[in-house]
Amino acid sequence: MRVRPSQLRLVATDLDGTLLHSDGTITERTAATLEAVEALGVTVVFVTGRPVRWMVDLWQHVGEHGLAICSNGGIVYDVPTRAVRIARPIRREVALEVADLMRAAVPGTTFGVERISGFGREPGFMEQHAVPDDVKVGFLPELLDDVAVKMLARHEEMAPEAFWAETERVVGHLVTTTWSSLGALVEISAAGVTKASTLALLCEELGVTAEEVVAFGDMPNDLAMLEWAGCSYAMSNGHPSVLELAGNTAPANVDDGVATVLQELFGL
Repeated sequence: MRVRPSQLRLVATDLDGTLLHSDGTITERTAATLEAVEALGVTVVFVTGRPVRWMVDLWQHVGEHGLAICSNGGIVYDVPTRAVRIARPIRREVALEVADLMRAAVPGTTFGVERISGFGREPGFMEQHAVPDDVKVGFLPELLDDVAVKMLARHEEMAPEAFWAETERVVGHLVTTTWSSLGALVEISAAGVTKASTLALLCEELGVTAEEVVAFGDMPNDLAMLEWAGCSYAMSNGHPSVLELAGNTAPANVDDGVATVLQELFGL
């Protein structure tokens, strides 16, 4: 499908498993394509479950506007000023209730918290990725002494799909739960906070409608965004639920799928 550049005004793309290769990098081809799209006056926004602290090496690719949506919609980050533009936090009392309910329903659940000031984790929470030296380790009430934009619930022994389902059953009425990992790790945001809802807020501010957005994603935390956007692509390497929902399929991330589609859409 080819559209005129004037029909699409914003590209919203997930990162891991979508725009990035398996080693976490952006290829020269993809970087050049993003620059070419920006040169047409189209805004490129990274929409990711990653926290701000995992974005340092990628800021050069967000274009002159310098905006990204991080932590599954918990933050809109202004890159030039290195400041949080919008924060959509989980209320402290809600976070504590979620933890109490999960520990009662699924003993052994531990938590990490993405905060404005950085990452914090409980002593039993083992993160898959490297943790900064200044990470705060403590019990949950201590970790909630700063604005929390995302909680991570983890279980070391429970099967991933069973843990995902149980978390939604137990606390889904209080918060938004999703996942983008293959392990027993659930990403928890404030009620109603998703990549889609924060993207909608940003687009309203920019004067862009859903019909003028093309979105790319590969995992369940991308579902709401792909459903909201006027034009959506699931990566061919994506989760079955994403492939079923999206209106179109892009080549795999390791084949520069986003770049391939953007070149076709904009006649690059």
